[in-house]
Amino acid sequence: MRFYVAILLIFIFAMSTITYAHAQHPQLATYRETAQVLVDEKIQNQTTAFITLSSTSPLEMRVPTDLDEKIDDTTNVTAVAITNADQCVEGVSDQTCVIITINSPSLIESYNITKIQTTAHAIGDTLINDINKAFLIDASFWSVYVQPKGEYSSVLGTSGALQGNRTIEVVYVAPQLKSSYLFDQLTSLLIPTQIRGAGGFYDVAKVMANSANSTVTFAITPTTSNNQSLYQLQVSAHTPIKGKITTIRPLDFFGISQLNRSSYFSGGFFPLNSLFEISILSNNYTTAITNHGGNIVPTNSQGIPTDLTKSGWVFDPGTGPAITGIYLFGTTTNVTNDDLAVTVGTISQVTQPLTNSSTTGFSRTSPDYSTYIVIGIVVAGGAAVYLYMKRR
Repeated sequence: MRFYVAILLIFIFAMSTITYAHAQHPQLATYRETAQVLVDEKIQNQTTAFITLSSTSPLEMRVPTDLDEKIDDTTNVTAVAITNADQCVEGVSDQTCVIITINSPSLIESYNITKIQTTAHAIGDTLINDINKAFLIDASFWSVYVQPKGEYSSVLGTSGALQGNRTIEVVYVAPQLKSSYLFDQLTSLLIPTQIRGAGGFYDVAKVMANSANSTVTFAITPTTSNNQSLYQLQVSAHTPIKGKITTIRPLDFFGISQLNRSSYFSGGFFPLNSLFEISILSNNYTTAITNHGGNIVPTNSQGIPTDLTKSGWVFDPGTGPAITGIYLFGTTTNVTNDDLAVTVGTISQVTQPLTNSSTTGFSRTSPDYSTYIVIGIVVAGGAAVYLYMKRR
C-alpha cells in the first residue's frame, strides 16, 4: 500500500506545489525506463544490474488486446512471465520458461496437492496457446509449483505479485533462447520503432542482452487500475561479490561510462520517467553510504524531492541493512559513472548528512525493508521482475 501512496504523493506534489525556474511543468508518461543495481550481500552474495522498460500503454508495449483481456479476466492470475533465466524454477535448466502465477489462498489452504496441481494446470492451459502464438514460442507444460513464502517479497518490501507469498506457479518450457535472440524477438513484437530508435536505456538493455551472463524477462501484470496491465521488459546480469565492498561504480555493471535518457521524452519535462536506483542489502546494521558522486537533491521532512528540476541523489535510508538511493536526472539528459559512484562504510565513518532536509535518516535503530517506496515509480519494473530471476 505504501508503494502506491508514494506514487500518488509524488505526482500530486510535483504537479501542484513545486515552483520551477522555467516554463515546463512536470509530466508523467506511461513509458518508463529504469536502471538498477542491487548489491546483495545478504541473500545471494552477488550484484545484479537491471534495465527495465515498462509501460501500461498497449501502444508502447504491444501485447495483443485479446491476450491481455484474457489474462485480466482469468480469475486469480496475477502475472504471466517469459524468461530465459537459468533455473527459472527448481528442476528446470537450459530452458525458456513461461510462468503463470496464480494467487489463490483458498486453493492452497485446501492442502490437497492433487487438487492444487489439477486446478492450476487447467487455468494455465487456458492461456498458454495464446501466449505461444503472441510471442512466437512453443512452450509445453512442465509442472506446478507452490510458493509457501516470499523471501524477497519480505526483504524488499514488495507485494510479490510475480513470485512470493502463497502463490502457485504453472510452468511451461520451450527450447532455450539466448538473451540476444529473446530480446530481439520480444522487442520487435512489443516495442514500436519510436521507442527503439530513441536510444536511452533501451540501447543499454540491447548491449546487456549480448552478454553471456544476461537474462531477459518479460512480464504482464494485471492491475486494478482502469483494467490496465503493467508490461515490463527487463534485462539483467549477475556478478559475484568477491571481497569487501567499498567503492561502487554502478555503470561498470552495465559496461558503460555514461547513462543517457531516451529522446522519447524530449517533447516535455518527464523527471520521473528515467530513474537510476542503487540498493544495498547487507547483514550489517551499521552499513552506510559514506560518500557519493553527484549532488543531493533538496527534500522535505518526508524525504520527497521539493524541486524535480535538480539532478542528484535521494537516499532513504542511507544507513542500515537495506539502503536505497534514487538518482534523479532533473533537467539533464545523462549521468556519468562518477556522478553515480558511492562509497560504502559504517555509520561511524559518515562525515556529512545525505539529505538537505531536516532529517538525516541516521537515527534509525531497527531494520527498514521498505526500500522500494522512496520514489515509488521506479520499483514497478525492477523489484517485481527480480523476484523471478533469483537462483534457487
